[in-house]
Amino acid sequence: MDIKHHYIESGSGKPLILLHGNSENGTYFKHQIEYFSKMYRVIAIDTRGHGQTPRGSAPFTIRQFAEDLHEFFNEQKIDKADVLGFSDGGNIAMIFAMKYPEKINHLILNGANLDTTGIKRGYQIPIEFLYNVAKFRAKVTKKPNKYVEMMGLMVNDPNIRTEELKNISVKTLVIAGTKDMVTKEHTERIYHALPSAQLEFIEGTHFIASKKPAEFNQVVEQFLQS
Repeated sequence: MDIKHHYIESGSGKPLILLHGNSENGTYFKHQIEYFSKMYRVIAIDTRGHGQTPRGSAPFTIRQFAEDLHEFFNEQKIDKADVLGFSDGGNIAMIFAMKYPEKINHLILNGANLDTTGIKRGYQIPIEFLYNVAKFRAKVTKKPNKYVEMMGLMVNDPNIRTEELKNISVKTLVIAGTKDMVTKEHTERIYHALPSAQLEFIEGTHFIASKKPAEFNQVVEQFLQS
């Protein structure tokens, strides 16, 4: 692989992999690392081109990030793990679970989406506008623009078909905020398409793991121990 992931590791026991969202890094999960490291070997990874993990030369896509995760499992000699993905991290986790189901015990999808139609228009329209402006500027200046790639993930990815979710056979928790940037209907669509899933909403925004850690951690713990 053309990169080596930076990651935060804490605790011991069964591995619990944490995947952050767009433009973030593993520190987003500070409340989860502190809480779950008492029970698990918690590993919060910086995705390719995020945090302290280098960009590398491979494509900057959700599917490439899922392949990167598979390589990380192999490097760390992790046969199987619980995986919690937030936002783009949830999208990575979905694709990873579809392709490598044997690697996952439990799957937690927090604020994930299948495509851009799942994002409330009040959020998506500005994202697309800023992406197009940044892309134009990069073309004019002929300089690489990391911002364009980051925004591109929210415009061009992940494009997962609903019927593909039937390939995720592992037990899955679909969890989102009541005022999430992902629509309630889209979150429910993901839940209904999964063969073995449960659905939870927590009062709050897209960032419930950070803003409502006590409630979030309790729901996740109950799911992992069920």
